Amino acid sequence: MEALRDGFGRRLDYLRLSITDRCNLRCVYCLPLSGASFASPEDALSPAEIERLVRLAQRLGVTKVRVTGGEPLVRRDVLEVVSRLGRLGLRDFSLSTNGVLLAPLAAKLKDAGLHRVNVSLDTLDPARFLRVARFGELPAVLEGLRAALAAGLSPVKVNVVVGRGLNDDEIPAFVDLARRRPLHVRFIELMPIGETGFFTPERWLPMPAIRAACGPLEPCVAPVGSGPARYLRPAGGARGTLGFIGAMSCSFCADCNRMRLTSTGRLVPCLGSEKGTDLRKPLRAGPDDAVLEALWRRTAADKPERHELATSSPRERFMCSLGG
Repeated sequence: MEALRDGFGRRLDYLRLSITDRCNLRCVYCLPLSGASFASPEDALSPAEIERLVRLAQRLGVTKVRVTGGEPLVRRDVLEVVSRLGRLGLRDFSLSTNGVLLAPLAAKLKDAGLHRVNVSLDTLDPARFLRVARFGELPAVLEGLRAALAAGLSPVKVNVVVGRGLNDDEIPAFVDLARRRPLHVRFIELMPIGETGFFTPERWLPMPAIRAACGPLEPCVAPVGSGPARYLRPAGGARGTLGFIGAMSCSFCADCNRMRLTSTGRLVPCLGSEKGTDLRKPLRAGPDDAVLEALWRRTAADKPERHELATSSPRERFMCSLGG
């Protein structure tokens, strides 16, 4: 079968798969403390429906899948979903989590076929953790990181959204974490995505400033993964690495190989695009895979050359429904 490509010739072999739009945290840049609306349970794709769509994606050339949310570990049948996908022989099969529920599940996820995890963690200070995430506790996330390493979910990456006045003073502490532990810390620019209105130009810290705060860096071999990060490591030796994801100041769109499938079956060609195709309705109507394949290819063709995050309203998109 012909490989999936967009209208600009980019091969799309990576699927970001949201299995829930719900989350057990309310991070200040992502979700409001109250009043957020979520999809009804009957609208969410079932494990069997998820497996069918991922099998189709494989036939279209997708070799890498990342399970996301919301927070995927709040879904009660997450192990069934992971087990179904773990049997498909994906070249790279990973999961993004806030880590709060990871510790008791890490070994089970590995046994179900998961290869690796990314853990979102924006601060190493317990009091600040409660101010940023507004629920959960830092020790649970740190225990989740230890459990992931012990279970052999490798590499373990730590995603840090950096904002001026939010946590930029902790950049050296995260650099030290990568120096001491076999963790791959990725600094991510704050983006105008979410339903809180948190993003402002004053809070945005450009990637060159983030890199400068890391101190001396040196080249390194990048860990396994298919994302947009550019990797270096702290000079003088380190057990981990540092990744830099500059969605706003250092656009990575030219190399983008990703599409996103929401928990309700909406296929989205770009994190910064309002376009998308409902696959749930035709999936449940029972068409053969040729119908779904045609819809998938049509959506791929709609993938924009680059995102428009810098020119769109910060409140237009809901990160939990798009899978990060």
